[in-house]
This record gives sequence, structure tokens and C-alpha cells, in this order.
Amino acid sequence: MNEIVFLNGSYIKKEEAAISPDDRGFLFADGVYEVVRVYNGNLFQIEDHVERLAASLEGLKIGGIDPNSLVNISGRLVFENRLQGKDALIYIQITRGVAPRTHAFPSTPVSPTIYAKVWPQDPPREQIKKGIKTILVPDARWDRCNIKTVFLLPNVLARQKAEEVGAGEALFVRDGMITEGSASNFAAVFGGTLVTHPDGGHILSGITKKAVIAHCRETGMDVEERPVMKGELTYAEEAMVMSTTREIMPVTSIDGESIGTGAPGPVTRRIQKAFSDLIQKECGQSI
Repeated sequence: MNEIVFLNGSYIKKEEAAISPDDRGFLFADGVYEVVRVYNGNLFQIEDHVERLAASLEGLKIGGIDPNSLVNISGRLVFENRLQGKDALIYIQITRGVAPRTHAFPSTPVSPTIYAKVWPQDPPREQIKKGIKTILVPDARWDRCNIKTVFLLPNVLARQKAEEVGAGEALFVRDGMITEGSASNFAAVFGGTLVTHPDGGHILSGITKKAVIAHCRETGMDVEERPVMKGELTYAEEAMVMSTTREIMPVTSIDGESIGTGAPGPVTRRIQKAFSDLIQKECGQSI
């Protein structure tokens, strides 16, 4: 079957899609993106993704777009690619558009470039069940990580380092504090309390993280939104990374040192169950 993508108002075959070499996303990484999970053919937490996309567009001062239009585009892509009843991921990218190369914004407004695609992909269930090893890397990113920009080179290099040593994720450390993973948020459990970095310029405000915090507070579990210090990791009972693609994934070790028992713990399992229930409620499918 031909893969159908969305590009600037049209649904076309992927091999027919073409973007100008003068696009500012190509030249400057002047753009933002979102990744939306599809369960059973249904868009999951789409309102939260649209809200975050709108904030990212505002952060880069990219106008001329109604972020809510991406809801219908995403649903249409699921239909066009015959993914009803399937698990999938949707990628949405918006750049400032095509203009002569100069660092300042175009003096004459241009139309943003809007690209979206969907592909079938199941959640990484084996890793969700057994957990992953992680490593620590210095956080050399800029101070606007709350904008989901397509400039991901530091994240790419961190993830590659993790791959080279057989780890499933790299955790960024800034001034002795763990901020987040290369493509995930991070949390640890101390004395039954979930501790995770607060939203702000040093991390991306995670959709899955938001759901986890809400569940914990609704069920009476204490949550502290503060950075986890590198020196605290020895005392962590459990740890996890959270993201749209990874869901709630246990962390069994960091830099070769076991977290807790070295196996997924009861708090992580309880949160995973609650997240599974949320998927069932929104999309009619449990994992």
C-alpha cells in the first residue's frame, strides 16, 4: 500500500512529497514538532498535544496556523493509511516556511510548512515489562527545552552514546541535577514519593508525565516536582522514564548501578496499570 502523508494542504504519496532546500526548518531547524500515539485507531491525548504544539509555535513566533486543524489532519491520515483499529504513531512538523537564507525572520511573511505522517507501531511492550538500563550524560542543551523544536542534535548524540553501551536511554545532568531523558521525562521514587523535575526551560513538559502526576495525586500518592540530584540516585527505590512512545518504562540501572532491587517496582507497576486504564478509557484498548 502506498504511504499517504500530509504536506501543505494536500494528502499525497510519500514519494511525491518535496520540500524546498530554502525551507528554514532545513536551514536553521526553525520549526517545531509533535508525536501523537494512536491506539486502536484512535488519537490518544490529542487535546494535550495540540495545546503543547500551540505553545511551541508561540515560543518560536510561528504564526498563521490553527493548531486545532491538526486533529482532523491526524484522523484523516489514520483513515488514508488504513490504520483503523491499529496502534500507530503520528509525526507532525511545522517550520517557519521557505525564505531567502538570513538569520532574521523573513521581512515579508511566508506560509509555514506543515508536514505530517503516520506509521504503524506497537508500544515497546518488552521494555515496558522488564525495564531498561540508562546512562548519565552532561546536559549541554539550550535553556528553552520547553519548546518542542526540531533542533535535536544534543539529544541525538546522547541517545547514540546510550546505544553504543547497550543502554535504552540517556539521562541529562545539569549542575548535578537530572533534568530529563534524551526523548523522555524522568522520575524516581524516594520513600514512596514520586519525584520529577518541574516544568520550565530545562525540560519538555511531558504529556505522559502530566497524566502520571495527575494519577498519583488523585490516588493520594505524594509527588514532589523538584530535580532529582545525581547524588540521590543511590537511595532511589524505583525510577522510570515517561513519554508518548515509551509510555511508563521502568529504569533498572543508571551508569551500571542498580536502582532499588534492579527490577521494576510496585509504584511503577501501579502507575503502568493506571496508564493502561486511561488508554482503555480513551481508546477502547488495554495494553
